[in-house]
Amino acid sequence: MKNEAILKVQHLIKTYRRRKTREKFIAVDDISFEIQQGEIFALLGPNGAGKTTTIKSVCGLLLPDSGTLEIMGKNILKERGSALKHISAVLEGNRNIYWRMTPVENMRYFSGIRGKKLTKKEALEILDKFGLKEKANDLVQQLSRGMQQKTAVAVCLATGADILMLDEPTLGLDVASSIELRHILRNLVEKEGKTILLSTHDMNLVEAIADRVAIMNKGKIVVCERKEKLMEMFKARRYVLKISANGQNVASYLEDSGAVITKREDGLLEFSIDLENPKKLFDLMDTLKTAGTEIKSIEQDTVNFEKIFMKYVSEEVET
Repeated sequence: MKNEAILKVQHLIKTYRRRKTREKFIAVDDISFEIQQGEIFALLGPNGAGKTTTIKSVCGLLLPDSGTLEIMGKNILKERGSALKHISAVLEGNRNIYWRMTPVENMRYFSGIRGKKLTKKEALEILDKFGLKEKANDLVQQLSRGMQQKTAVAVCLATGADILMLDEPTLGLDVASSIELRHILRNLVEKEGKTILLSTHDMNLVEAIADRVAIMNKGKIVVCERKEKLMEMFKARRYVLKISANGQNVASYLEDSGAVITKREDGLLEFSIDLENPKKLFDLMDTLKTAGTEIKSIEQDTVNFEKIFMKYVSEEVET
């Protein structure tokens, strides 16, 4: 991976007016981030967080109120043609390609309107990477949902774009197709040097292939960090304890301390708690022992990306 930004978003703001009241609301609230060449960057957030508005702004489909958008050093708003030729997108839904055309016809058509003459041989070579060579001359409407989605990504690749923007690429796919698409996307980065901007609710996909992650909530970016660092941060500070349940006072104290009680059975209480400073764990243990509570076990919690995502989107965004 080269240490240079291939896409820059700086102080992006986009507002809309509500249809009925005409009241203005901020969809994207002064966000900034950069994507490095040759990485998979995941843009996450709950519905209404501003992800799709951000992606459409980067694709040139929406005009932001203010901010700077650059691709390969070209300003999208001032040098639209030379900037946007470097990107290709698969937006949410299944109408990114023409259903009454074959995969090969779609690839040659979309690359052609970009000024690239794609031969049938080149199209077949790309489809072969996606396991679609045998379906090259079938109508897209006759393909399975997974094959249609892979065809859409293949069309992106056929345009010769440096950056692929994928909005919910695994939506509607079965488990096998979703796993297959993960491998395809990772190979596009590692073997062909592509850069991917990914927006998804599929946390398994993020955990499997993303390099860096930005999480949006209420129009703002609440965290932007390498995936491994986020995983390590949460792994280091979340603990699961089992203790003897000797009265309501202990449970109340734990809940007041931010613990989440996960199980009560056979005189035992199990809870998880996030502690940024390990010293606080020993303070908690001392308090429990002083109260006459027996500590049965202490473990570091297993962490998946869904837990990290929910932690950030459940917190209020500072204004």
